[in-house]
Amino acid sequence: MKRIAVLVSGGGTNLQALIDAEKNGIIKNGNISLVISNVKGAYALERARMNGIASAVVLKKECGSQEAFEQNIIALLREHEIDLIVLAGFMSILSEEFTKAFPHRIINVHPSLIPSFCGKGFYGLHVHEKALEYGVKVTGATVHFVNEIPDGGEIILQRAVEVKEGDTPESLQKRVMVEAEWNILPEAVSLFCQDRLTVENNIVHIGE
Repeated sequence: MKRIAVLVSGGGTNLQALIDAEKNGIIKNGNISLVISNVKGAYALERARMNGIASAVVLKKECGSQEAFEQNIIALLREHEIDLIVLAGFMSILSEEFTKAFPHRIINVHPSLIPSFCGKGFYGLHVHEKALEYGVKVTGATVHFVNEIPDGGEIILQRAVEVKEGDTPESLQKRVMVEAEWNILPEAVSLFCQDRLTVENNIVHIGE
């Protein structure tokens, strides 16, 4: 059974999708063992509490530096013997030192079809604002491995979502979450926990 840590900053809707997927048997061979927030009072922490999941808060300003902040998180991950780290709305860019400490063991969900509307500065509602400004007819979400480049790791899964006439950034954000993020994130976690993901020449292969 793989032990999963989820890193969060806000309400934790993707965390809830993972919790529900574990309860419903969608996540096979995996257990959400730890939730770490970099924001005190994030509602995601309450979701963890209500579901009996251990949680911790690590604040960068209290740590004094990015390095100390990351070392605190690494200590927690090692203490809880974590196999997979999931970034679920975690609003902090992790350093190369951090990502290299967990090669192909960190995944992130991004609310667009990478390589569109991704990279530094593209997060949250801003992604959907840009998609609508550009006039795309299809958007979606991507689950990818995390490396030192923002949204630059190998793509695991993607799902397309139609952009509808009259969409606002808020309505598009909600549809992308419901139709894409909340489905492909648990699916990718389950594939990892079943040892069905391999990476070769920057391409992720899914085994039986």
